[in-house]
Amino acid sequence: MPEPRLRRVAVLVLEGAKPLDVGIPAQVFTTRASMPYEVRVCGAAPGPITGGDGLSYLVAHGLEALDWADLVFVPGYRSPDRDDPPAVVLDALRAASARGARLAAISTGAFALAATGLLDDRRATTHWHYTRALAARYPRIRVDEHVLFVDEGAVLTSAGAASGIDLCLHVLRGDLGIASANHAARRLVAAPYRSGGQAQYVPRSVPEPLGERFAATREWALRRLAEPLTLDDLARHAAVSPRTFSRRFAEDTGTTPMRWLLRARLDVARELLERSERSIEQIAADVGLGTGTNLRLHFQRVLGTTPSEYRRTFTPDF
Repeated sequence: MPEPRLRRVAVLVLEGAKPLDVGIPAQVFTTRASMPYEVRVCGAAPGPITGGDGLSYLVAHGLEALDWADLVFVPGYRSPDRDDPPAVVLDALRAASARGARLAAISTGAFALAATGLLDDRRATTHWHYTRALAARYPRIRVDEHVLFVDEGAVLTSAGAASGIDLCLHVLRGDLGIASANHAARRLVAAPYRSGGQAQYVPRSVPEPLGERFAATREWALRRLAEPLTLDDLARHAAVSPRTFSRRFAEDTGTTPMRWLLRARLDVARELLERSERSIEQIAADVGLGTGTNLRLHFQRVLGTTPSEYRRTFTPDF
């Protein structure tokens, strides 16, 4: 049997590119046994590119890499609200999209995608410092300043640099399944799942001891997913009232405690579907969702598919 073709990822380095934004997709999608990707770092032309923060880049590929890629990342760059990328770069991005490549922007890379018109009439985000500038300059974009990333299918955008990791892990979950994404997260020493809807930043500081207490409660809950946990149980563990727990939890994570708990249960169910032969009923009990019917209901509502279809997608030999 011939080896399956590696998924092709291009990282487009623009003038003033931010080093962390460039490095995240290049490292996350690096070719290894657990990661069936090939990465090419490119620019408007091969050669040196002046970056931001005192760094420069020497890229081996030009815009032909965008003709080759299945997925194109556009890292953030300096002064995005003043300087558009060259027209030849914008044309190459439009051509890549037209032939079916997905385009993903990290941080201010969203301005480059906006300049192509590909974000018009779509929802998008960028670093919180630039969301108003993006909305003012491109009024047809539905800018959401409160989220870590937005997936519009053909185009994806993310907030500041660290949320680029969340975006990359989100892509991995869709391409390879949650087990592979969790493996990559462990390799990166990153949180395995932060939803795109999580807040970019906490609007006011949370007292550190309470933040640590809530983190401990989340860890405690993850070890007890099979149990019928309630809001009162979580608040009791954190030693605060349910009302305080709900409010502070939402400030910390961008979601409610019970929505977070459901998502955690579904994530564990997904990994069990990928890596075990346990039945739907057994998995539902393992993750605290009770019955297979309940698991199917939540799977369809949250993930838009059934547990059986998910298992067939990510374990084709099952």
